[in-house]
Amino acid sequence: MGMSGAGGSAKRRGRRGRHSGLMSEINVTPMVDVMLVLLIIFMVAAPLMTVGVPIDLPQTQARELNAETQPITVSVTPDGLIYIENEQIPYENLAGVINERAAGNTEERIFVRGDTTANYGSVMQVMGLLSGAGYTRIGLITEQEPRQ
Repeated sequence: MGMSGAGGSAKRRGRRGRHSGLMSEINVTPMVDVMLVLLIIFMVAAPLMTVGVPIDLPQTQARELNAETQPITVSVTPDGLIYIENEQIPYENLAGVINERAAGNTEERIFVRGDTTANYGSVMQVMGLLSGAGYTRIGLITEQEPRQ
């Protein structure tokens, strides 16, 4: 009996020795590390992916609006140039381009970004043209004033 006990334990030791090299668990630590790095990259890069026309927006105390969909953004530069997203558009073609982008939906939200030093009349002409084309959901974009 003593020998069969020793032989049995030797066999068990042999089996354990062979199977101890295999690992049946997945190590998720490298995947979590990669995901955290990607999260940080996207958090830093997301603010940089906004509309690319550099404009100095006026500051107000208004709160941000919740946006369900991406609105059409029209920018007016200090020189009076008009941009839709990053594409410069002549004033005469503005309504046609907006109609194309909105697919004729006059309920589409349109945000107007006017530079602080832009001519007030230029911004109002753009808003008047959009309103005359039937768009009723026109908003002016500003920056929030720093809290004191």
